[in-house]
Amino acid sequence: MVQERLERAARQVGRSASHIEIVAVTKGHPSAALREVAEAGLPIVGENRVAEAQEKFLEVGRLGLRWHMIGHLQRNKARSAVRLFDVVESVASLRLARKLAVEAERVDREELEVLLEVNVSGEATKGGFAGEEVVEAAPEIVVLPRLRVVGLMTMAPFTSDVEVLRTVFGRTRELFDRCGREVPGFEARVLSMGMSNDFEIAVQEGSTRLRLGTVLFGERPRLIAS
Repeated sequence: MVQERLERAARQVGRSASHIEIVAVTKGHPSAALREVAEAGLPIVGENRVAEAQEKFLEVGRLGLRWHMIGHLQRNKARSAVRLFDVVESVASLRLARKLAVEAERVDREELEVLLEVNVSGEATKGGFAGEEVVEAAPEIVVLPRLRVVGLMTMAPFTSDVEVLRTVFGRTRELFDRCGREVPGFEARVLSMGMSNDFEIAVQEGSTRLRLGTVLFGERPRLIAS
């Protein structure tokens, strides 16, 4: 089971699984899956698309859950995202950060928690700041009004090569630590990395938040996290 695997991975590096959050990724599943998440006691859901999340919200409401935007966010969807999501984990550019700050002010949202997305693997299909770029951009983002920058997010390549995964996660952890040391106002609280195929390695490399979909729901929307 997921919790057992998480606890085992954490113990292997002297960590406590209680310090690691799980985002239940409900992308592509019906709104009933959100009810299952709430009933299972998982506090966070993750959606990749604004339009899909809006439809589900209209059907079931918040359900006492925290809603996280974890997919690519277009700037023309920023206002809707600011209204709907508690956290945006995928701030992949300075332009998007600025747009979110403008929209948060426009809708009179007091604060929006965000993570900066990094792409240390250099994959063209993935968004995010390229390595060192995040350390350079962070000082401009943390001073934007209405945004609270609490950490970094990354997506590793889809591979079974453990060394590749460790390199990507380890490098992201280094950037996270650097931002925490060098950027006043950067709250180094959340390191969101690790998905269904690689979450145990991510835990061993310092992840504090996992984004899990397939390992929870499988091919059908049935929660199996216990």
